[in-house]
Amino acid sequence: MDVVEDRRTASTPRRIVGPIQRFMHTEAAGGLALAAAAAIALIWANVSYGTYTDVWTTSVGISIGDFDAGTTLQKLIKDGLMAIFFFVVGLEIKREVVVGELSDIRVARVPFFAALGGMLVPVGLYAVLNGDGPAADGWGIPMATDIAFAVGVLSLVSRRIPTSLAAFLLAVAVIDDIGAILVIALFYSSGLSALWLAGGAAGLGVAWLLLRMNVRLVVPYVVVAVAVWAMTARSGISPTLAGVALGLLIPIRVAGDPASAEAEARDQLSGLGDRSLPVAAALQRWLNIDRLGRHAIPLAQRLERLIHPWSAFVVLPLFALAYAGVPVDARSLTDAAGSSVTAGIVAGLVAGKIIGVAGGTWLAVRLGLGDLPAGVRSIHIVGVAALAGIGFTVSVFVASLALTDPALIEQAKIGILAASLLAGAIGASLLVLAGRGR
Repeated sequence: MDVVEDRRTASTPRRIVGPIQRFMHTEAAGGLALAAAAAIALIWANVSYGTYTDVWTTSVGISIGDFDAGTTLQKLIKDGLMAIFFFVVGLEIKREVVVGELSDIRVARVPFFAALGGMLVPVGLYAVLNGDGPAADGWGIPMATDIAFAVGVLSLVSRRIPTSLAAFLLAVAVIDDIGAILVIALFYSSGLSALWLAGGAAGLGVAWLLLRMNVRLVVPYVVVAVAVWAMTARSGISPTLAGVALGLLIPIRVAGDPASAEAEARDQLSGLGDRSLPVAAALQRWLNIDRLGRHAIPLAQRLERLIHPWSAFVVLPLFALAYAGVPVDARSLTDAAGSSVTAGIVAGLVAGKIIGVAGGTWLAVRLGLGDLPAGVRSIHIVGVAALAGIGFTVSVFVASLALTDPALIEQAKIGILAASLLAGAIGASLLVLAGRGR
């Protein structure tokens, strides 16, 4: 009995830390893919902007009888494929809240204050520079942190920093994502339809029932997910939020006792011996291992293993290809240099994030609400605060929702790119200096 308890106790940290390590590793590698896609988009747009726009404004759609639905390839990626990215965000939010850094209220207070400052100060700086003009609605653009890019830069200096700093950055980014999701839902939605919203909520209820009934077939979930996405799209809010809602529904803990399920599966495997034919034995082994995986590994973890690589290496790079392309020439740079939109975004993502995240952390510690992670010093926090200013993916996404003038969107993209590069360089430099000072 003691041995079983020891194994169970020893496996608990692995079940919590293991998924986080895999998530960070995928995000770091995905950040490189995202950077490559953004670079390709910039080169493509500056070599042949006409071809670039022609490709991404290509009409796509389906037609069944009298039913006809069409959109552009660019919008399909933003409203369709990005729902997969936000589904992964939903999974990560739930894991952090249930078993991660945010599950302990005392531990969560510091990153909460850090993220809150990192959202409010950038919004304030942007609002000061843009007032109530045509770009005023873009105040949500400098709020977001791009986890993939930020973790990617952090991985370059990981040997010089405390390991707990990565978990702190992830916690801040997750809270940041929650804030961005709320802003998209509450402020960047229009023409809300109560009927379609009710239909989407009903679809979520069906998904919850399927999970409660332990339905293992994939098809019902796919049908329900598509239905929820479609009804959310018709409701007037961003359909990507359907992905977040579905992610939050997924169970984060295993049903039953994982140790018992593992022991039972191992007994069945060992009982096969030489009595089965090779093919039958292989099939039985697969069935038993699949059963073991279903009982011993949480559904959220299994889905994240399956979907997260597609989100990191397909969805986000495609989004970058479709939206990061902006002509960078004398005219566009001159317009951006004199634009309050560009100035507000750069000020918000660089100065605002550093002041807000570092200031929020200092305030939480000063008030005795929590402590800094082990081995973390003030220079580490300022470095992470700078990395939080890398807001590429969600910032571009919010810009596409908040602004309608193509010229303002172009200026916003230049501001996001410039601010993300500057924030990444400042953050990496500070963390390198912090490592040398150990």
